[in-house]
Amino acid sequence: MSGIVAIVGRPNVGKSTLFNKITGRRTAIVDDTPGVTRDRIYGTADWNGREFTLIDTGGIEYGQQDEACAYKDFLPKMRAQAQVAIDSADVIILVTDIRSGLTASDSDVASLLLKSGKPVLLCVNKCDNLGDNSPEFYEFYNLGLGEPFAVSSVHGHGTGDLLDEVIKMLPPAEENQLSTVNCQLSIAIVGKPNSGKSSLVNKIAGEERAIVSDIAGTTRDALDTTIERDGEKFTIIDTAGLRRKSKVRKAGEDVEHYSIVRALGAVDRCDVAVIMIDATEGFTEQDSKIAGYAHEKGKACVIAVNKWDLIEKDDKTMGEFRKKLEIDFSFMSYAPIVFISALTGQRIDKLFELCKVTFEQNTTRIGTGKLNDLLGYATSRVQPPSDRGKRCKLYYITQADTKPPTFVIFCNKIDLFHFSYQRYIENQIREAFGLDKTPIKIIARERGES
Repeated sequence: MSGIVAIVGRPNVGKSTLFNKITGRRTAIVDDTPGVTRDRIYGTADWNGREFTLIDTGGIEYGQQDEACAYKDFLPKMRAQAQVAIDSADVIILVTDIRSGLTASDSDVASLLLKSGKPVLLCVNKCDNLGDNSPEFYEFYNLGLGEPFAVSSVHGHGTGDLLDEVIKMLPPAEENQLSTVNCQLSIAIVGKPNSGKSSLVNKIAGEERAIVSDIAGTTRDALDTTIERDGEKFTIIDTAGLRRKSKVRKAGEDVEHYSIVRALGAVDRCDVAVIMIDATEGFTEQDSKIAGYAHEKGKACVIAVNKWDLIEKDDKTMGEFRKKLEIDFSFMSYAPIVFISALTGQRIDKLFELCKVTFEQNTTRIGTGKLNDLLGYATSRVQPPSDRGKRCKLYYITQADTKPPTFVIFCNKIDLFHFSYQRYIENQIREAFGLDKTPIKIIARERGES
């Protein structure tokens, strides 16, 4: 990556809309409610062939807040998150709002940025009308940050001029290259609210990457953190907790709905889904639904039982807990289980090992010759089923896809290829080729089907 650019400003000036416009996708949640973005969100952007990392931050706001302010309790942590982004950035974009004009909060944020000593570009957002700038635009010269850029993050007006200047201020690419690594495994951490997902991300990253609070639903965006361990690069995605739909509707928050959609989208784009279980609560119906979604998508999965340090235990506790989970997750018996503590770091290394193993199995490709040798052995060992004198005949097997490994078996009649015998063939494939930790998909086709 060739440089880091942070977008900062007070709440509800359009930072997330600008972030989405520059990165070209809806990574950050956009809503008219101030304080929607609470953590800092990373994205990759490219302008005129120059790639850089873009960071969206929660709003920085100083002074006393009304007691009715919905996000008042999060303001100190939002400011801390923004400060981390400022410290790590090569260039900072200060976003203001022409509709509300220059405010005291804008001046406070500008003073903070001037003290940082970093290059700062002033973006006056919501200049949606083309033509000469309104008189209010020129007030922003008072911030002492040089010539403002008139921008409409919704329509894209002015973003090109802004990005041209950003590229000029970034350090040369060769001075800011990350170390070259061979693998970038994408891991989504999913689970119900307050199961310790953000704590795990922060423990892995070695910093407070996501806001951690005892309030369920603190994380609203799907947050990407890139880390390097033992020469390998990983993208860790912290997601909003997935609640029952009825609770979302009762809460009446559209933003909460967007968060759930974004969390499910994170599962869609990840390589491995780590399903977080709260050891103090045990398995819940919601855990089953979350795991079921990842299972339906054919994702490599690891079940991580968090807060294990809080459980009173003896030499039988883990075995008994594991047996119960194996029953609860019987629909995805391939998923390995690891008992961790995001607080102390217990078995985090084991979690990474399992993520790599499950991904390797999920992307395995097996030669057609080997598969058909196995099919011949399996059918000779256990005869295919028959019905009313008609026996199922399996002619041929081939692998059609990976993620998950998908096998197509051609037979004489699909109705005769019973589910139980498909499961038998699946187990034979798992045993023969070491695919015990990944979902497998079997597709039956009658010979002659395309």
